Amino acid sequence: MVRTRTVYLVEQQPERRQHFETVLTFIGESVKVVEPSQLLDLSPTEALCIIAGTGVDNLRDLASNVPHLPFICAASEHQSALEKANVLGPLDDSFDYSSLSNLLHYCQAYHQQMPGRKSKKEHPKRSHLEQTLVGQGRAMKHVRQLIEQVAGSDANVLILGESGTGKEVVARGVHDLSQRHKGPFVPLNCGAIPGDLLESELFGHEKGAFTGAIGARKGRFELAQGGTLFLDEIGDMPMPMQVKLLRVLQERTFERVGGTKSIAADVRVVAATHRELEQMIIDGKFREDLYYRLNVFPIEMPALRERQEDVPLLMQELTQRFKKEQGVGVRFTDRALESLSYHRWPGNVRELTNLIERLTIMHPDSLVDVSDLPPKYQHIYHSSPSPDYPEEVLEREALNAIFSDSDDDEDIEESTSASLDSELPDDGVNLKDMLSEIETGMIAQALEKSDWVVAKAAELLSMRRTTLVEKMKKYGIQKDD
Repeated sequence: MVRTRTVYLVEQQPERRQHFETVLTFIGESVKVVEPSQLLDLSPTEALCIIAGTGVDNLRDLASNVPHLPFICAASEHQSALEKANVLGPLDDSFDYSSLSNLLHYCQAYHQQMPGRKSKKEHPKRSHLEQTLVGQGRAMKHVRQLIEQVAGSDANVLILGESGTGKEVVARGVHDLSQRHKGPFVPLNCGAIPGDLLESELFGHEKGAFTGAIGARKGRFELAQGGTLFLDEIGDMPMPMQVKLLRVLQERTFERVGGTKSIAADVRVVAATHRELEQMIIDGKFREDLYYRLNVFPIEMPALRERQEDVPLLMQELTQRFKKEQGVGVRFTDRALESLSYHRWPGNVRELTNLIERLTIMHPDSLVDVSDLPPKYQHIYHSSPSPDYPEEVLEREALNAIFSDSDDDEDIEESTSASLDSELPDDGVNLKDMLSEIETGMIAQALEKSDWVVAKAAELLSMRRTTLVEKMKKYGIQKDD
């Protein structure tokens, strides 16, 4: 439980003292009127600040004696004390709640920046939050900060953002860092349940409540008791159910369908949607009162295209995750990463996750280049490598292609057999020249047969297209105009 600090007030004039008390109470501060002699024994844990009005003899000396406490100068005779570091600002007689609240904020910052101040014990699940909500950009740091701020309360949270941005991850983060983290986290997609079944799904039903209700059944509110209920796609909830949900949020009780017993709803509600609820209110498709009940603390998830700097970190996290789960991973060339950096990611993090999983299946434990990416992710020019093989390798491959069995081209096969059936002359032959002649003839025949479509000719010769291109360059083979 967080201990609330008190504002200590020193003021002899009754009217000014009453004015201070009224304003401080209005802005929700605890205030206590004391004598100057009582100030020396105050500790930073119990005092937010001291408002020094009339009745303080020497504010400069007093502030020097208690440097661990901030002061607000509230009398003209104390102007010289403003030189002290812990005298934060003056208040004149015409002050209002706005100026006073600003000074109180400065006092709070003074406590936080005190040298040697012990930091709050880090929640054991904060590191897990950084692993699930990956990103070092300003947007994601802000989201994690909002989660930590709201987690300690029971306020309703509304998570906004496009589909696939990770709204459920945010909801789980709020739950994990809350005092309800030992309770259940129960999700429900309001858009996936038919409207006539949603009431039973939320509140449960009694036996015989409707046709098919052969027994009593707990709803999501009961299952989430002591924990968090996550209502995803709240914008798809039918209007009649919005009324019933509003009643539960207001009264914190509900009844099962077909039942009369009221059940207390000890549940924290976190909702999410990709829809523009304010526009839906204008269109009459969403209740305004329910919107304000849910939107106590909004958290907006940025689209992935708005935080492109986080894409490499996300890819690293996802590849490691698949490596751990499936035993295989995938790596990316710099050019592949560059190409992905130009993608707009309409499906957000969900799209990136699907891509990594697909590439892990297609190229397990391999290095992925631009050419290995699906076409829509190839945003930079890429060309297939054309290695300069040694001539011996090219000749050996050509021979293998010539003498390999092929049912695709009987003419080539017959021509090759005829050439090989010739007897060796008595004076011998130049085998290399002879093979080159045979190879040239086979290539020419294949090109003619395929209408000079190189890829098809390469297939007839059982060689790669790039190899055939090199052969055509070597022998000067080209199509006559």
